[in-house]
Amino acid sequence: MNGPRHHTTSNSPAVTVIGLGPMGRAMTRTLLAAGHPVTVWNRTAARADDVVAAGARLAPTPGEAVEAGDLVILSLTDYRAMYDILGAATPSLAGRTLVNLSSDTPDRTREAAAWAAEHDAAFLTGGVMVPAPMVGTDAAHVYYSGPEDVLANHRTTLARLGAPKYLGADPGLAQMMYQAQLTVFLTTLSSLMHATAMLGSAGMKAARALPELLASADAIGAILRAGEETPGAALDAGEHPGDLSTVTMMGATADHIVDTSTALGLDLALPLAVQAHYRRAIEDGHGGDNWTRIVDGIREPR
Repeated sequence: MNGPRHHTTSNSPAVTVIGLGPMGRAMTRTLLAAGHPVTVWNRTAARADDVVAAGARLAPTPGEAVEAGDLVILSLTDYRAMYDILGAATPSLAGRTLVNLSSDTPDRTREAAAWAAEHDAAFLTGGVMVPAPMVGTDAAHVYYSGPEDVLANHRTTLARLGAPKYLGADPGLAQMMYQAQLTVFLTTLSSLMHATAMLGSAGMKAARALPELLASADAIGAILRAGEETPGAALDAGEHPGDLSTVTMMGATADHIVDTSTALGLDLALPLAVQAHYRRAIEDGHGGDNWTRIVDGIREPR
């Protein structure tokens, strides 16, 4: 099953985008603006209306979408959706490169890379680290893992979406980095809402509280970088010097947050989780160590 492909130049190879949520549509518009012929497919065809109006071609089937070019970008809910959509189009995959920018687990990503290889397709895992409106801007970057030569072959095109950051050959690495980044992001969002609820109980509006809280969030990176020349180097060496802050000190603060939240009648899921990290480290005899010692309990939960 080999259909016709767009005529392309070396600077604007044809690209297929499958999945037209906000991210997929943003990537399509970015590629079109850069001069790439783009073919799209989506379960709900109406979602393609705006990108078709911008110059994309809507393929009637996933197979025809795949056949439109050598580079196929997937922006889906999860990896199960890839199998559901491309399961009937596997004869079209041979010789093409699948770049899956969907979120899932690292193990499912590795399984997907093996599945693609079974159908003679190259496979890259990707994690887009900006929201849809920032795709294609100077602030955008995308983590990739998989065969380095495959990324090299398509680097110019993929760089349209954001600066490529290559992590290594293991297909699961980019997914792991994506999940790790979102761990920081989502817990920060939850902590901001918890703090907003705390202040709201005292009558402070979110419009006043959030600017103050966001300033603290913005400062965290600078504070951590100031405490160590190479952030993470001491942790890698198994060193947790408690000269600037200790588990005991931070744990006491965690206790106070739990007490305050309890008194206010707020949900305790987040503060109890944080408190548990410090209590574990204290129980293990590390109260005088730096707060980074909590990583031991995270790595080896009881």
